[in-house]
Amino acid sequence: MWERVYFIGKLVFGIHSSKLETLRGISRSSYLCCMLDEFIQSALKEDIQDGDHSSMACVPAEARSKAILLIKETGVLAGMQVAQRICELYDPSLELTSFLQDGDRVSYGQIAFTLEGSARSILAVERLLLNCMQHMSGVATKTAHYVSLIAGTNCTLLDTRKTTPGLRFLDKYAVKIGGGANHRFGLYDMIMLKDNHIDYAGGLRPALERTNAYLQAQKLNLKVEVEVRSMEELKALLAIDQPYDRIMLDNFTPEALSVALTLIPSTIETEASGGITEETIRAYAETGVQYISVGALTHSVKALDMSLKAQL
Repeated sequence: MWERVYFIGKLVFGIHSSKLETLRGISRSSYLCCMLDEFIQSALKEDIQDGDHSSMACVPAEARSKAILLIKETGVLAGMQVAQRICELYDPSLELTSFLQDGDRVSYGQIAFTLEGSARSILAVERLLLNCMQHMSGVATKTAHYVSLIAGTNCTLLDTRKTTPGLRFLDKYAVKIGGGANHRFGLYDMIMLKDNHIDYAGGLRPALERTNAYLQAQKLNLKVEVEVRSMEELKALLAIDQPYDRIMLDNFTPEALSVALTLIPSTIETEASGGITEETIRAYAETGVQYISVGALTHSVKALDMSLKAQL
């Protein structure tokens, strides 16, 4: 278990093994290390409950069979590691033989893997395997497309927290497979002062002053990002003598963004966000902004078509 979860943890969170070992005893890290297995066990329980009565009604308990995972659409494959772990947890005797790997570009007719073992077990894991792989491959495919649109620029494509509840780690895993980069994972690993934070705090200055006092008092080493919604807010932020790491320029046009970037010191990271589509992302990337975050990578993707086919 540890090796497979470490693989996903390293890919999504960029955590080195030494860091994971150090954090093993901390509740947050325990969660990161166990969430894949917990997700799988919960999903299997949700689907099967007291038994797969369709299979138990008509498929002999001793029947053994084989199935293939058939790709039915062009895209980027994701979820192979998850599929392997689903099989291991439900029935360790299932044998999954891979012909493709996460990140491969696939097309109609290719076979990702074969699955051999108990016919009942194959039927029991079929839907969970497909749900995970189709969704993750959809995310990876959309991410790869957006990355291709900004190729040749120095801009990095980021995801957001606009993910399926409970599946964020898989969504972010799929973004990495598609060639994108992960923004913060949650509310705990980076400070982002967005419009509501700033409004509730009484403005940019009190928000930043309280944030830096909080970080010092709590002895926390977290990056600070501040959102601005207009050129006026940007100028007001730049006039404040408080440290922060990145400015998010929200809902700026490419033209306004180009002007804004000339005002921001090179020591401060820049990110564009808000309403950026595949039609406009190239124009934003060519302004020289360092990061572009796109919620659509995860919140409204089309699943990649594939099916698990019995082989007789």
